Amino acid sequence: MTQGSPTTERTLLPAALYRRYIQYLRLERGFSENTLQAYQNDLDKLLNFLAEEKIPFREVTVEQLQTFVATLIDLGIAPRSVARILAGVRAFYRFLELEHEISDDPCQLLDSPSRGHHLPDVLTLQEIDALIGAIDMTKAEGQRDRAILETLYSCGLRVSELCHLQMSDLFLDEGFIRVHGKGKKERLVPISQSAIRELQLWFVDREQIDIRPGHEDAVFVSHRRGTALSRITVFHIVKMLCAAVGIRATVSPHTFRHSFATHLLEGGANLRVIQEMLGHEEIGTTEIYMHINRQHLRQEILEHHPRNIRKDVSANNHRDADANGDAES
Repeated sequence: MTQGSPTTERTLLPAALYRRYIQYLRLERGFSENTLQAYQNDLDKLLNFLAEEKIPFREVTVEQLQTFVATLIDLGIAPRSVARILAGVRAFYRFLELEHEISDDPCQLLDSPSRGHHLPDVLTLQEIDALIGAIDMTKAEGQRDRAILETLYSCGLRVSELCHLQMSDLFLDEGFIRVHGKGKKERLVPISQSAIRELQLWFVDREQIDIRPGHEDAVFVSHRRGTALSRITVFHIVKMLCAAVGIRATVSPHTFRHSFATHLLEGGANLRVIQEMLGHEEIGTTEIYMHINRQHLRQEILEHHPRNIRKDVSANNHRDADANGDAES
C-alpha cells in the first residue's frame, strides 16, 4: 500500500458527504482537533487502499477490510496502532450507516488487535436530575427537551434511534416503545412513567407546531423548521445543559445510554435483559458494563466493609490518642 496524497484520497468521497462526516466527528462525537486529524488520516489510509484495489467505499466487505488490516501489519505497523486506525475506519462506516448511505456496517464482524476494555463515562442519577432540572421551561422547546432526556435515559436509546422514533412506534398505554436499531432490527423497550408523562406534555406543545409534510409521524421535531430533530441538535442540547450545571466531563447523548445500562446493572438487572434492552447482538458488547459495576462494587466495599470500617476507626482512635498525648505533654 503506497502513501497517497490526502487531498487526492478524499476526493474519492463526495465533498458534501465528507463535510458531513467531519461535522459528525466534531459535533456529535466531540473530538478535539488532534483526534479529528487522526481520524481523517485513518480515513485517508483506507481510501488509498480501496483506490488501489478499485473497491467502491460503499461496497467494501469484511474480507476486504481484513486484507486492509493485513496490509497495515505487513508494513510493520504495531497492533496498537492498527487498532487505532481501525477505530477511525469503524467511525466512518458507523457514520455511513447512520446516514443511510449503506444498509449494513461491514466493520461489525471485523476483529482488531486487543487493547483491553475502554470504560465509558457514566452520569450519576443526581447529575441526570440536575441536567433535566436545568432545562429552561420558559422556552418553547423546554418541554420537548425534558421529554428527550427522559426518553434517552429511560429507554437507553442511541441518539439515532431517538431521532428516528415515530408516533406509530409508541405504545404508551402498554408502557413500551418500538425501537428501530442497527441493521433495521426492531425491539420493544419498556418506558418509564416519568418519560411517558414528559412525552404526553410535549405532545400538547407539538400540536401547535406547523410540521412539514413527510415529518408528521416524527416524535421529536424542530419548532422552527417543523422537521424531525437531527442528532446534532440533540448533541447541542446536552452540551449546553452540561455547561449550565458545571459538568466538565465529555458528555454526549450516548452517555445517557451508558448510564441507563450501568444503573440497571447496579440495581440488580440480569445482563441478558440489559443486552436485549440495548439491542446488542453479542453479550460481549454488554459485558463492558460489568467492569463499570465492579468499580462501583469496589468503592462500596472500601466504604462499607466491616474490616475497612474497623481500620478507619482504629486509625481515628490512634490519632485521638496521639492528640491527647500531645496535650498532656
